[in-house]
Amino acid sequence: MPVMKERAARNRTICLSEAEKKIYLSMCFSEKTMSPNRLMIDGIVVGDCFCILPKLSAALADLLIVDPPYNLDKVFGSSKFKRMEKSEYAGFTRKWIEAVYHTLKPTASIYVCCDWRSSMIIGSVLEEYFTIRNRITWQREKGRGAISNWKNTMEDIWFATMSKQYQFNSGAVKHRRRVMAPYRVAGKPKDWIETENGNYRDTYPSNFWDDLSVPYWSMPENTDHPAQKPEKLFAKLILASSQPGDMILDPFAGVGTSSIVAKKLGRHYLGIEKEPEYCALAAKRLEMADSDPSIQGYADSVFWGRNLLVRHKNSDMT
Repeated sequence: MPVMKERAARNRTICLSEAEKKIYLSMCFSEKTMSPNRLMIDGIVVGDCFCILPKLSAALADLLIVDPPYNLDKVFGSSKFKRMEKSEYAGFTRKWIEAVYHTLKPTASIYVCCDWRSSMIIGSVLEEYFTIRNRITWQREKGRGAISNWKNTMEDIWFATMSKQYQFNSGAVKHRRRVMAPYRVAGKPKDWIETENGNYRDTYPSNFWDDLSVPYWSMPENTDHPAQKPEKLFAKLILASSQPGDMILDPFAGVGTSSIVAKKLGRHYLGIEKEPEYCALAAKRLEMADSDPSIQGYADSVFWGRNLLVRHKNSDMT
């Protein structure tokens, strides 16, 4: 039986024993439990998305969040994704788009995560099926140093829609920044907030995000997944492009971040993941969300800039 890693006292990484994995895995849906008359929502499906997606209902999702394997050699649990030729990876992208397409409502929005290499391929393929609205670039501030090239600390997210009819709630994703030289009119703050903790301005979001931290050992959302996205990142996508009660679909769910955030924000959700260990971690995190619906870096209905918000005395900053 595998031995669990020894963790430092302050390490908050979510880990499961073999017994816990079985318990949480039993809370997930499986391909065997699927039937034409059963609508599966608010859970994680254990299985390959290329097998599961064709069995889902048509016009199910209001918002599609996709974090596919980047075109890199990478180990995910018990499986390994091998880097492909550009044309082969384009074919892989078309394959999952065509598998998921029928599940999208005519008013649905689509967000697809990628790195700088896969971004060029994914963007061109997305344009064959959807209307591309923007490309978000976010700074993850994590990566190995490079001697012969620039250190890679950026990732992209393509924003696309099924049609001209879509929702975008810009007021729900305002970014709070510190005001260094506050401007006043008649002695009163002009477009900024004066508080005992400092002066802040709430700004409309741009397509460059520098207020995020990749989950790490001292954050309560962290797992051992090698490419986990921060909850704060997906919270922006979900708040901007859905309403409470809407359905969020994620065909490459990993450890369930999109589903956890959807639950915390009052949306319905369905995540599909073929690695049982990751499904069990997602189920555990969904359970944890019942007692702690907070999202690190999001409070007072705004997204706080890096290092501006401390939740409580011993918490990490945003």
